Parts: sequence; C-alpha cells; structure tokens
Amino acid sequence: MSRVLENRIALVTGASRGIGRAMALAFAAEGAHVIALARTQGALEALDDEIQAAGHQPATLVPCSLKDYDGLDRLGAAIHERWGKLDIFLGNGAILGPISPLGHVLPDAWNDILAVNVTANWRLIRSLDPLLQKSDAGRVIFMSSSAAWKHKAYWGPYNVSKAALEALGHTYANETASTPIKVMMIDPGATRTAMRAAAMPGEDPETLPPPEHLAAKLVEIASPAWSETGKLLDFSNGTPRLRSLGKPA
Repeated sequence: MSRVLENRIALVTGASRGIGRAMALAFAAEGAHVIALARTQGALEALDDEIQAAGHQPATLVPCSLKDYDGLDRLGAAIHERWGKLDIFLGNGAILGPISPLGHVLPDAWNDILAVNVTANWRLIRSLDPLLQKSDAGRVIFMSSSAAWKHKAYWGPYNVSKAALEALGHTYANETASTPIKVMMIDPGATRTAMRAAAMPGEDPETLPPPEHLAAKLVEIASPAWSETGKLLDFSNGTPRLRSLGKPA
C-alpha cells in the first residue's frame, strides 16, 4: 500500500520531543525522509533509533539551536546539495518565555523568545523558499497558539511571538498563492507537552491529549493532496476546524 508521503523530504524543527517528535515519527511512518532539527544530539539519536526500529529509513539529524542563524542558512545549502528540494517544512520549535507582567520582562528574555519563535522561522523561510519552490507540492506548517489572539495577561512575549508568527505565515501564503506551495498554521490546543506543563504546573497532564492526536491531520496537510493555504487549523475545541488567520471563531 502506498504511503502518502513516500519519497518526500520533511524538515521538522523542535523534533526531539513533544509535537515535533510525534510528527517526525508520523512523517517517517508515511514514507518521508525526515530531517530532524533540535538542540540535543542525544535526544535526536533516540528519535532516530525509534524511527529505524519501526522499519523506516534513518533520519538526517541536525543538532542546532534555532538562534544559530548561520547554521540555519547552512542547512538550506546542505539540503540543496543533497536533495535539490524540500517538500515539507514543519516549523514547530518554540520556547514559552517568561510568564510575567510586561513591565517586568527583561530585554534578554524578550529578545530570546522573538529570536526563537519568530526570527528563526523567517530565517528558515528565507533559506528554504528556493527549495520549497522546487517541490511539486511544497508544504509549510507553523505551530501557532490561541495566544496569538487571546492576548492573555502576563503572557505578553509568547502572545506577541505567536501573533507575529501567524502574520509571517499569512504573508508567505499570500506570496506563494500562485505556486504549488501551501502554508498552514496549527493551533494544537491544550496538549500533553513539556511546554504545557511549564505553563500550567498545577494541571494534570493525563487529562490532556498526547501530541500524537495531531498526527493524522498534520500528515494530511503535509501531503500533496492538501489544497488549502493561508488558514489556521484549530484543535482547541477537540475537533479540528479551519478558520482564516487572524479571525477567531
């Protein structure tokens, strides 16, 4: 039986844990060659061990910080040299940043969250756009959050970073509207991840769905058959629903 991502090249950032790890495994299971980027070599190797143990092709491991912009530029060049194209880019890597009144946020903390959650994704688009243009069905998926429009008190840096990420995704969708590239944003809703545990330490993680609950729909979005662009897929109410970016339901 043919797998929906057979022979496609997929870059996943934040691939060592949580949603990124779950999606790296799901993409590999559907036949993609996974380029897994995260900071920790050991966690990447453990991911690759699991991919291979399941009988899938070994991943390409990229131990790299999302703040290493020169490294992100080199990644684009390396993908071009080896494959000449990129079919799927899942921009998942992110940090929570401080939960604090805006007036108490330190400049370094503000700069860090924008560097990882926004600027790194722009740098990757800058590096990867020529490769996505070479694909017959380039797919870009950014992990957003309801923080982009709820603007919850004390979550200022994270709120701003996700709003900016949605603007980045929407802009790129408009710029590529006449091409085979499709750009989607995902609001995963409350999901059992380390970031969620850090944000909500009093919450019982067992009451939340695991990252794998996103896998089937994100594989569908990554596939050549997906036709929507410039939209957000919202999982926050359990059942995924499409909405226009910047327009809460």
